[in-house]
Formats: sequence, structure tokens, C-alpha cells
Amino acid sequence: MDVTLYTTFAIHLGAALDRLEARGALPAGLDRRALTIEPTRDPSHGDMATNAAMVLAKPAGTNPRALAEVIAAELRTLDAVDAVSIAGPGFINLALSRATWEAELAAIHQAGQAYGRCDVGKGLRVNIEYVSANPTGPMHMGHCRGAVVGDALGTLLEFTGHAVTREYYVNDAGGQVDVLARSAHIRYLQALGRHDGEIPEGLYPGDYLVPVGEALAAEFGDSFADAPEAAWLTTFRTRAVAAMMEMIRADLALLGIHHDLFSSEAALQVAGKPAEAEAVLRARDLVYDGVLEKPKGEAADDWEPVVLPLFRSTQFGDDQDRPIRKSDGSWTYFGADMAYHFQKAEKADQLIDIWGADHAGTVKRIQAAVSALTGGKVPLDIKLIQMVRLLRNGEPVKMSKRAGNFVTLADVVGEVGKDVVRFTMLTRKPDAQMDFDFAKVVEASKDNPVFYVQYAHARISSLGRKAAAMFDSLPEPDLSRLGTEEIELVKLAANFSRIVESAAKNHEPHRVAFYLYDLAGAFHAWWNLGNDQPGKRVLVAEAPDVSAARLYLSQGVAQIIRNGLMLMGVAALTEMT
Repeated sequence: MDVTLYTTFAIHLGAALDRLEARGALPAGLDRRALTIEPTRDPSHGDMATNAAMVLAKPAGTNPRALAEVIAAELRTLDAVDAVSIAGPGFINLALSRATWEAELAAIHQAGQAYGRCDVGKGLRVNIEYVSANPTGPMHMGHCRGAVVGDALGTLLEFTGHAVTREYYVNDAGGQVDVLARSAHIRYLQALGRHDGEIPEGLYPGDYLVPVGEALAAEFGDSFADAPEAAWLTTFRTRAVAAMMEMIRADLALLGIHHDLFSSEAALQVAGKPAEAEAVLRARDLVYDGVLEKPKGEAADDWEPVVLPLFRSTQFGDDQDRPIRKSDGSWTYFGADMAYHFQKAEKADQLIDIWGADHAGTVKRIQAAVSALTGGKVPLDIKLIQMVRLLRNGEPVKMSKRAGNFVTLADVVGEVGKDVVRFTMLTRKPDAQMDFDFAKVVEASKDNPVFYVQYAHARISSLGRKAAAMFDSLPEPDLSRLGTEEIELVKLAANFSRIVESAAKNHEPHRVAFYLYDLAGAFHAWWNLGNDQPGKRVLVAEAPDVSAARLYLSQGVAQIIRNGLMLMGVAALTEMT
């Protein structure tokens, strides 16, 4: 459904401006890109507002208020508009006709699961990289929030016409995977009965490596039991990383998350991508050989100047230039990360990274590198995700010994379910702190957003069953039977398409969750009118015509809830258990 109520009125506005240009009332060729059609902030002012007069007045050489009067006169000729008013210095407010809202409710039914879908992306190739946890153990709740945000954003962008690649970057070239291999070797020795002591300090202690050690023992016997580290390190590293990635994929699948592409840091380096990126930057005089400034607080005998290849990140707003290689010639983390983004940018028009907030200090430099490597043609948007604090009835949750002192994603999903985890992760802006209380997230109350939204859908689903028991049949819905409260609910439901578009443009899937909570709240409030006034109930036995219209409205709201939950990867329940 590419044409929404708001795009329709944008077309109406454009046609009105075209007519004014044709009559000479407005100069031709004015830049209209900043024009907007949005809901009014105050419903008493109408249904929609446009800034057209404010934006065009100066280039047109006229007064905003005077131009607003001219534009308003054109808009008053529309059948879909009941009234046009001018507010403040020149905002134009539109009150839409009741017939327009009735038609939009019919459009919701007609479009069904496509309602809200649009082509604003126009096939733009977007690469979203998210999770990218080190392959050293199972997923824990520190990874969960970014995983859900990234996955929901991918679905949202696909729904709005983008070509999306979901990518996971496997950090399998750093020192942490050597530590993993050594940890697996201890478990290998245990499987052979050759080690019964404590896990040495500095290694990964989690029991999740026990099966890895057993598999290595089954494959290699005792051939590596007494061998030097150099003989087994590469093999054990490869086997252990593969086992960890299999575990990580399984953990993500519990949340309904699947990536299109897994990119290996080790493979990236073998392919020579960092050197290729360095060559590109040197050709543009953006990498030079130089000496870093002496770190503050270092004693004279603790620091020696070393010539390193430095990226001119200060030209892009960073506070200092950054080395891309270490003194031993190996790549810095930044150098490897820069090359990885270079690789992604070769097949994308836009890059999006979902990072933990602890990476905030590296945002500016990697954005600078991407800008330098792509000539500014491939933008990089980085979303920082704050950690989640796990609570049980307000008290911090104890860590898991099996996992190695963290709470696993699998344990959380197993206790409260995928839908609760996914919805909850989207109930705060990503850069805001979040508490995940096991008691609160399953609470059957208005204060629990996932329950509140799913309950609204379940309530509406029950109406079909109740209607079948109450009436032999219902007439075709006559929407003139809807009252003022019902039309207000239609207006809120019709705002879904605009919410979807704005959420996609701003890369903020949480906007959908916020909207669904508001829509569910409005529906529950409307439903509750019937508690004290039987005539306000959705289904009234003595009024089948009213019941048919209200049922039709309710089912339209349910369709919006289903569409929104689909974007979030959450099921729309028909019954609450």
C-alpha cells in the first residue's frame, strides 16, 4: 500500500501549489522538499497541518500568513476537507470530512497485512550489522537488546521498500579466540581424564565448553594431550569458534532472529582487505606515517616514539589521528574494523551498525573512515544500545555458574517467552537505560506493554466468537452508525502508516511499540465505556446495525495491531492464557 492518507494529502497540497504557480500567484520552481503534512499537535485545531506557507514564503518573496491564506483557499475546494484554518505565523490546519475517515477504515480492511507498507526506500540497499558478539560463549542478555532492535529495524526497512542485508561480524581473529582455544583444551584434557583441577585464571570457565572438549577428545583422542600449544592452537580455535557460532545461531533463533550473512574477521584479513583499504586512503592522502602524541601521564622511560600508519581522522572531527597498524605490523582493532566497513560498503548504499553503548568512543572515527573510504557516498548510522539490568521483583538477578557468571539469553526466553523479550526490548529508546524485571514483564496489567497490546488483540478476536453466538447474522457495516468516539479511534488507527514511515526514516523501530501501546490504550478505553453504559458496548443485542459497524471498526484496529506486531517480530494472540 504505497498511497497513504498522508501521501494523498501531500499530493493534494502539491496540486494546489501547481495551480497557484500556473496562475502566477506563486513563483515557479520553488524547492518543496521541506514541506510536511503531519497530524496537528492539538486535535482541537484539526486533523492535519502543513508548513507549506512557512517554508515557501521567503523564497516566494511574500508574507507567510498571506501565502497561507492563498494556499488555504485552494485546499478548501477539496471534498475530503471540512474546514481549513490558519494558526500562528502561517501553519495551515485541515479538518478532514467524516467520509474521509470512513473511507480510511475501509482502506485498512482492504489492504489488510499490507496496510502501512510503502516504497519510501525505493530499493535502497541497506546493510544492518547487529549482535556481532565475540564467538566465545552463548548469547547473554547483554546482547539481547541490540539483537532485537537490529532485527526489528531490518523488518521495518523491508516493509518500507528497502533491500536489507542482515549481517553478523564474527570477531575470530583477536586474542579472545586464542583464549577460547586454550579454554577448550582444558575441557579436552578433562574429557580425557587428564585434568581435574580448577579452570586456570584468565580462561573461560563456563560449562558450555564441556561438550566442545568432549567432541575434540572424540575426534583427536590423546594426540594433543601432551603436545605443545603451537601444535593444536589453530585447530582448537577453528573447532571452538565453529561450535560457539552454532550455539549463538541457536540462541538467536529462540528470538526468531536469523542473519543473511556471517562475515569472518580472520577471512577478511586473509583476503587482504585491510591492506586494500589502507592503499585507498594513502592514495587520497588520508593515511600517513607518523608518531602519536605521547600519552598523558607516561613517564619518559615508559614511552618511545614509534612511526605508525595513521588515519587522518582529525579531518573528520576526531580529536586525534588513529593508528591502523601496531608496531609489530598487525592490524589495530580500528584498522580491521575500518576494512570490514569498507567491504560492507561495496555492496550497500547505506550502512547501519547496532553497537553497545560502551563503544561510544569509537563512533566518530569509524564514521570518518567510512566517509573517507567511500568518498561520502555510503553513510553510516550507528545506533548505541544501553545495557539491560535484570531484576526479579526489584532485586538484581543472580548470575549463572553454568554460563560463566552471566545470564543466558536462552534461559530468559525459556522463562518468559520470545514475544515478551522482543516487545520489552522495544519499549524504551535504545539509548535509555532499561530494567527487565521477570515479574513485571509477565504481569497482566496496563503497566506491562506487551500484555496490554496483546490483550487488545485478543479482546477483538473474542468479539467474532461473541457475535456468532449473539446474532444469526449481521448486516453489512454502515459506518454512519459510528459515533464520535469511534471516529477518533479510526483517526489513531490511520496514523499507523505515518508512524511506520517515520520509524523507518529515523531507524527507530521503538516508535512502532510506542504507537501500539497508545492504540491499545485507546481501544481499551473505548471498550470500557460499555462497562457502565450497556449501549456503548461493541456488541449490542438490540442493535445489530450498530454492532456490525463497531465490530468492523474493532477488526480494523486488530489489523493495525497485527501489522505492528509483525514488524516487531511478536505474535498477535487471539486468546490470553
